[in-house]
Amino acid sequence: MSVMPHPTTTPSVGKTDVEPQAAAVTLKGVGITFQLKGRAAFEAVRDVSLSVTDGEFVAIVGPTGCGKSTLLNVAAGLLTPSAGSVAVFGAPLAGLNRFAGYLFQADALFPWKTARDNVAIALEIAGTPTAEAHARADEWLARVGLAGFGPRYPHMLSGGQRKRVGLAQVLIRDPKILLMDEPFGPLDAQTRQIMGNLLLDLWSTDRKAVMFVTHDLEEAIALSDRVVIMSAGPAAHIIGEWRVPLARPRDISEVRLDRAFHDLHREIWEALKGEVLKGYAQTGG
Repeated sequence: MSVMPHPTTTPSVGKTDVEPQAAAVTLKGVGITFQLKGRAAFEAVRDVSLSVTDGEFVAIVGPTGCGKSTLLNVAAGLLTPSAGSVAVFGAPLAGLNRFAGYLFQADALFPWKTARDNVAIALEIAGTPTAEAHARADEWLARVGLAGFGPRYPHMLSGGQRKRVGLAQVLIRDPKILLMDEPFGPLDAQTRQIMGNLLLDLWSTDRKAVMFVTHDLEEAIALSDRVVIMSAGPAAHIIGEWRVPLARPRDISEVRLDRAFHDLHREIWEALKGEVLKGYAQTGG
């Protein structure tokens, strides 16, 4: 579900004027430490600095438990860092990031509402008249390949169809930043590929800034402009980043046959595999 109200609403990022040349999201020296009652403090993330420019698609990859989702929550304004700072379009983030839409791994659909109502709800909350909200919801359902599916309830939809509704639910508000946490993780391989191509098609129309968390290195390379790799936790940190030298537009099934794709995958995996083994050893996975 989106965490962004209507774009005309004043963003709670410290000031109302957006610096047009500033990065969409800037993390500087971000650290996250959790203090659990009766237990020693746990340092999840240490000294992470990352900048995502406007229109850039950045994938974040790392072992289970390395803090990838934690960084998304920081960028969304759902979690205040223990150290460091967060800026959105050059302004310090205070409260929710009202430029961002957040697509979670788990479905964020209300089971008692139709697909149309689920997509329209954010507009209605912002004051859009119901008829207009429903009309725009139908337009977005068509854009994600679900024309005519508006009256269906979530239990009547496949996993891929629910993800399409989730995409429409986020994108209908036209966020400037997309935060995506393993959004296609629960889907089978073929449906993930279809959803990846749909995401690229939608993204290519206005090139929003994207922070995309995934465990799948192939998915990260196929989708993104830049791949950022994190170490195993605790005190997880960025251990490297790579530009993706693959031309756009892309078809995921075709780009995975490209020699440059395989060369880059091999190079990144050499840096990542040790951290993945550490992560499995720590979690027993």
